[in-house]
Amino acid sequence: MRRKTRRPMKSVGEVVPRVLAELGFGGPLLAIAERWEEVVGSEVARHCRPVVMRGRVLEVAADSSVWRQELELRRAELLQTLGRAFGEAAPAELWLRVG
Repeated sequence: MRRKTRRPMKSVGEVVPRVLAELGFGGPLLAIAERWEEVVGSEVARHCRPVVMRGRVLEVAADSSVWRQELELRRAELLQTLGRAFGEAAPAELWLRVG
């Protein structure tokens, strides 16, 4: 019978950030979420929030179709603002949805 080789146990603090990043919830998204209102302004922040980041695509959920359309019209402005705030970690594209 072969014995299984045990790997050293890792703490939750080591595992969770890696798993969240793999799912698109860590790294740049966390930094963006923490500064969302400061970067996009309080009015926009009241009506939408960053949800997930896959690669350099940031998914943003708006609270209504009206606000989704507003974000669509302001897409270039938002990307530019996010670019100034986060540099290389900034999203290159926005995916907008209601919800």
